[in-house]
Amino acid sequence: MSNGQIVVSDLTKRYKNVTAVDHLSFVVEPGRVTGFLGPNGAGKTTTLRMILNLVTPTSGSATISGLRYSDAPEPLRLAGAILEASAAHKGRTARNHLRIVAAAAGLPDAQVDKMLELVGLTPAAKRKFRGYSLGMKQRLGIAQAMLGDPQVLILDEPANGLDPEGIRWMRGLLKGLAQQGRTVLVSSHLLSEMEVLADDVVIIAAGRLVTQGPVEQIVGGGTSAPRTRVRTPNLTELVTAVRTAGATIQPNGNDSHVITGLDAPAVGRLALQGGIELHELVNERPDLEHVFLELTQGKAAIR
Repeated sequence: MSNGQIVVSDLTKRYKNVTAVDHLSFVVEPGRVTGFLGPNGAGKTTTLRMILNLVTPTSGSATISGLRYSDAPEPLRLAGAILEASAAHKGRTARNHLRIVAAAAGLPDAQVDKMLELVGLTPAAKRKFRGYSLGMKQRLGIAQAMLGDPQVLILDEPANGLDPEGIRWMRGLLKGLAQQGRTVLVSSHLLSEMEVLADDVVIIAAGRLVTQGPVEQIVGGGTSAPRTRVRTPNLTELVTAVRTAGATIQPNGNDSHVITGLDAPAVGRLALQGGIELHELVNERPDLEHVFLELTQGKAAIR
């Protein structure tokens, strides 16, 4: 068995006249957190369900450590997953819910308390599920996914319902699991959080791959024109100089403006030549959200 690599190969899923996933291929490597990103209707959840054999592909394949998930002798030891906030009997405590899951999978009871401690639910372990907030349900879902001490963790929108402290906690947990050599695949709409959390990203739209690679490479390799933030008491003169140079300038709040089409050294030269006083001159680094919107703009949702 290979080392936790997820391989999606030419994966397609059609529902009557709708193509949810369209010849999609990508690889998720162990030892890294991979963000799985796409607009609403891009086919992310369908793809995750095909990886876990909850949905049958029309064509193509998806394997974890070289196996179809359903063919693994001990699936929970191979991969843990949370595809929505944990569902449990409303009158059952968190500890008893996990004990039932562990027993069904042939896992020792000791794992239950260990995982409750891992996700910070030990103080609430005897509370009934009906009293859990959405954030607590997310933590319980992660505890359930981790019961088998799996090599691979697959999470769909795991930060839903978490407050800022909870999101920070999850970031530390997932980064730590990747540092242990595990494979972590996370689907999320929180692009600013993904930029901090993920080592790699896979971006899809309309069921097709748009791009994949390390976050630094994706963000740094965008096709955006250079952007420079400036503040000046000589705005009229700067606007004239910038437009003469073929660039654009727009207000950015806090008395600053953003110039699109010129980098900071070029703006500095224009200012020097025109005797324009500058109080701020900063290259605006594109972020993941900006690049994501640029890459997916105009790409239709599911057809």
